[in-house]
Amino acid sequence: MRRGFASYIGAPVHVAIDRNPTHLSKPDRLYLDHAATTPVLGQARAAMAEALADWANPSSPHGDGRRARAALEAARRAIATELDWRHDVIFTSGASEAIEMAARRVGPARRVLGSTEHDAVIAAMGGAAMGGAAMGEGATVLPVDGNGLIDLDALDAALASGPAQVAIQLVNNETGVIQPIDRIADMVRGAGSMLLCDCAQAAGKIALAPIAPLDADFVAISGHKFGGPPGAGALLARDLALLSPSGGQERGYRRGTENLPAAAGMAAALVSRAFIDALPRLAWLRSQLEEQIVTAGGVVIAAEAPRIATIGAYAMPGVESASQLAQLDLAGISVSAGSACSSGSMKPSRVLSAMGIPADVARSTIRVSFGPSTSTADIERLVAEWRRVRDRSTAAAA
Repeated sequence: MRRGFASYIGAPVHVAIDRNPTHLSKPDRLYLDHAATTPVLGQARAAMAEALADWANPSSPHGDGRRARAALEAARRAIATELDWRHDVIFTSGASEAIEMAARRVGPARRVLGSTEHDAVIAAMGGAAMGGAAMGEGATVLPVDGNGLIDLDALDAALASGPAQVAIQLVNNETGVIQPIDRIADMVRGAGSMLLCDCAQAAGKIALAPIAPLDADFVAISGHKFGGPPGAGALLARDLALLSPSGGQERGYRRGTENLPAAAGMAAALVSRAFIDALPRLAWLRSQLEEQIVTAGGVVIAAEAPRIATIGAYAMPGVESASQLAQLDLAGISVSAGSACSSGSMKPSRVLSAMGIPADVARSTIRVSFGPSTSTADIERLVAEWRRVRDRSTAAAA
């Protein structure tokens, strides 16, 4: 008898992690760009394969459709349970769509957002320019300190002007800085405003408990950040009545045939707890990396802030980020310069500028991000190559 793909969502499973993910071109490459995307976990692949083998449209009224609907709802419940979310879960194509839905289809019109938010939040919140990026017409942009933490006095002042939708991410995608979201949520709710929290880099990695009990109004998550498939995400909504319906599927809040295989894969990845279980080890690995980076003359960005163990930003003074990326890539090591959504342009980081990081330091900063399979040997290899890049630069300047 076929096991049934829904069983992959709720059943305890062994965490299977590929040491040489199939999306990498060569087995000897070292992948340290998990914040951009992380390899799909074995549990997610299994759940998707079962869903594809027994596929039917979840909106169809016949028996096959009803069985698919039951599996979709099982995935929805699994995600809500894992994230300690007591309200509605709307499946989307990713965090960017979830953010767009919450920002565009919810009042009040006034917007407040952090200056280090992801580009998806900035785009969704509207028009006026700041640092070369669209920051929202009439939006209040909150400053951050040198460690990337929101200025809470500025937030308090912004909230005093009347109801607003406030967008603050839990974990920054470039620096790993964790915002004091529990305190922020209290302030927002106390002022009669709404909170949209981008948790793309947090979900499946750290507990969202500071958000769920305090009932953030909207939370955006992305499956491919924690081992699910690309093209799968969700908008967690405290009250669907706050969101303008669009007709169609997902209880009338999203059009298009539900992507059951992707939803099943995302739920299975979340239930696996691959990142959460690895986090203590990754925190130790990152501390070892940072100790060696500093010893070698590097700079740890936001070193004094609380940061997630999976992301670190490091500057190599005097060596441009583009040069570091190219040399590390030639050595078979994949890292990035900030967000993958914008690093291809190699423009100065808006996030680092907002933190007041000097331009020469910002231009020499790379992002290193870990996954469940990252090992001590990986860190040693990165540090050795990082030192070689630094030594070549020093020799060339002599």
